[in-house]
Amino acid sequence: MHVMITANMAWNIQNFRRPLLASLVAEGYRVSVLAPPDDSVAELEASGCRFLPLAMNMKGLNPFEGLRLWRRFATVFRRERPDVVLSFTIKNNLFGAMAARGTGTPFIPNVTGLGTAFLSGGALQTVAETLYRRAFAPLRVIFFQNEDDRDLFLRRRLARPDQARVLPGSGIDLTRFAAAPPPPPGAPPVFLMIARLLRDKGVVEFVEAARRIRAHTPTARFQLLGAAGAENRTAIDAATVRAWVDEGVVEHLGVTPDVRPFIAAADCVVLPSYREGAPRTLIEAAAMGRPLIATDVPGCRAVVERDVTGFLCAPRDADSLAAAMRRFLDAPPEARTAMGRAGRAKMEREYDEALVVGAYRDAIARAT
Repeated sequence: MHVMITANMAWNIQNFRRPLLASLVAEGYRVSVLAPPDDSVAELEASGCRFLPLAMNMKGLNPFEGLRLWRRFATVFRRERPDVVLSFTIKNNLFGAMAARGTGTPFIPNVTGLGTAFLSGGALQTVAETLYRRAFAPLRVIFFQNEDDRDLFLRRRLARPDQARVLPGSGIDLTRFAAAPPPPPGAPPVFLMIARLLRDKGVVEFVEAARRIRAHTPTARFQLLGAAGAENRTAIDAATVRAWVDEGVVEHLGVTPDVRPFIAAADCVVLPSYREGAPRTLIEAAAMGRPLIATDVPGCRAVVERDVTGFLCAPRDADSLAAAMRRFLDAPPEARTAMGRAGRAKMEREYDEALVVGAYRDAIARAT
């Protein structure tokens, strides 16, 4: 059986869907990856997948670009004749589903997040909802990564109850992301944010909160791990990040293929995002036993159990974020350790990658 997997970056599939890929290859499926190429292509091919390049513009919802992307998907589906397509990320879900409808290709999307279209409101949101309603109408299964997104799609009649399934993100390899001992006592506290440097991720609020905390606790360290100047409408440019670093308010760690050493060296992992699907960085940090601070928004609040595995704060509010950081700093070491252990236990109960792989096996079987 030929399974095709598509997303807006090869890196996305390699980084977030690796357990699913490995399971499909191990079970004898012929797996193709359809995505814009990047440095992850060699790793995908080495894992046993065939890579197919896809030209697409990740910014905006230009109707003419959307039409061209729709046609590209249709051309690939007719040529490659996959038995089922598993899709991730917004444009692949939308235009891939439309192409699948026209070519009779079984198609299973995963709504990994709603993007800036849903955050901005107005005409752009109306266009996005119209596209979702049309694209998703004939599908048998639509995966969501949190209950808030599922409920939103149901309320706005973008999906039907018989279609909607909720998954715990992409799951987590609990062996690879093993619990790590906390940093040594007495060391300067480290707050780590792992994300693409986008305004929608709350990077500006993180920096503003860091200024407030450092005014009272100058030894506290604030680290950003992620790429600046990403191809996104809300991207923060490299010059702005350099100015923050020169100011001494944050450290920019760049990018890395392995976040585990950075999580292990941090006291607390922070994600003040405006909205998430299933925030991978919080899941990884919780699996490694790190307390979390995140915004009380869809996605984040599914991962963070308030005052048990971490603290929640108001979105778009640097003062609220700084208050949560002060609560963490005021907590005794044993309370921080207890939060980390509770987070690890939650990941073991709810986010084991075996749950996700099993759900996809079942969906593939039903679709074909």
